[in-house]
Amino acid sequence: METLKVRDIKDVEEVVRAAVASEQPLEVIGHGSKRAIGHPMPTNAVLDVSVLNAVSAYEPNELIITVEAGAPLADVQSLIDAKNQQFAFEPMDISVLLGAAGAGTIGGMIGAGLAGPRRIKAGGIRDHLLGAHAVSGFGDSFKTGGRVVKNVTGYDLCKLLTGSWGTLAVMTEVTLKVMPKPEAERTLVLRSLDDVTANKAMTAALGSPFDVSGAAHLPGSVLRSGTGALAGLAASGQPVTLVRLEGISASAAHRAASLSQTLSSYGTVDSLADDASVAIWSALRDVVPFAANGALGAWPVWRIVCPPASGGALGQALARSTGG
Repeated sequence: METLKVRDIKDVEEVVRAAVASEQPLEVIGHGSKRAIGHPMPTNAVLDVSVLNAVSAYEPNELIITVEAGAPLADVQSLIDAKNQQFAFEPMDISVLLGAAGAGTIGGMIGAGLAGPRRIKAGGIRDHLLGAHAVSGFGDSFKTGGRVVKNVTGYDLCKLLTGSWGTLAVMTEVTLKVMPKPEAERTLVLRSLDDVTANKAMTAALGSPFDVSGAAHLPGSVLRSGTGALAGLAASGQPVTLVRLEGISASAAHRAASLSQTLSSYGTVDSLADDASVAIWSALRDVVPFAANGALGAWPVWRIVCPPASGGALGQALARSTGG
């Protein structure tokens, strides 16, 4: 298989046009960190955009960053972290789950469209991608969106590109929103709830006025061999339900106390603060219980989208069908 490393957008155009002329498919990669997801693509050539890795502009005061698609995600996150900013959609570090080297590139992050637990509050990647430069399947360059939040010119192709896995166009440069990191964080912990009851507790939390930024239920089977931040959450085999709140310190503490009272009918509510809370949600975001080098690394991982109210019943049905 031939790997074609491009130096600029003109190279991308030429490679795509050559592939069209020869009627050959192209696999588009940055670092190739997500190649193990889904079925392998039968192709004779790989278009490698990892050299397109520059940060074109970063304006912390305007809350925007423009980078080339091959820029390493970890490097960009380090850059904005230095300004106490973040991608609010919590991009997943796929390397933990797949055993890959590195977290991949910005282009791969957008192409996969995998957002973290804060999506219920902040939205997904598609809601934070302001603009993009890309090369179409015909080898023509185009631009969509812009560098401002309110941009209503033309079709909103940014949302179409997000999650397209490189099948619609080759992104070369993108502009993303960044947001300030929250000052404080609290996680409420309930233990020993069955799937349906946990679903009801999370629904109550999400429907409350307390601005929840994450909710998750871990069945006992996931914690049979807990690792890292998740290891001390509960006894082995004990289910855990988690709810996160973020904001300024006084607000986060007050909302956590109020929500604890709301959820007290479901059982004892414990609370974790700041660093401990951050570590837990990072582990959930990266699906650490199924890490490639962990005890459950050989288990298949499914991403299933269903109505929130159906999650508990679906979880129980899957547990019965798979033996837990």
